Amino acid sequence: MRIAIASDHAAIALKATLAEWLRAAGHEVDDLGPHDGASVDYPDYGYKLADAVASDAADRGVALCGSGIGISIAVNRNPKVRCALVSEPLSAALAREHNDANVVAMGARLTGEAMAIACLEAFLTTPFAGGRHQHRVDKLGSPVNSTKA
Repeated sequence: MRIAIASDHAAIALKATLAEWLRAAGHEVDDLGPHDGASVDYPDYGYKLADAVASDAADRGVALCGSGIGISIAVNRNPKVRCALVSEPLSAALAREHNDANVVAMGARLTGEAMAIACLEAFLTTPFAGGRHQHRVDKLGSPVNSTKA
């Protein structure tokens, strides 16, 4: 699987650990940066990651920042991307199974390396269930219509 990974400066170490784990698991990894600890803006890297997944340059994405919140918001600005912020393997699996998430986000200041690897493994090995979930996922890529409930 082709995996794009990006972070801000707060998650450089976790990004390196996850990229190494992904390569060892046989995945092709595209590290979109940053590549040093200089302060950067997470939206820039979130947008870059979203573009890679939306354009099919990557099958899945991994988004990391200090909390995971900011970069997940940035990634989700692209209507072709469904990014889920997770903190344990069950939420990572459900993000794939129910929401067909194509990007997983985590916070390097909140999630340890072993837990992040467990989340990533659950995310990558869980298939989308389809069925009753498909029409809901289809709505996620559509313009918002607040009059329909």
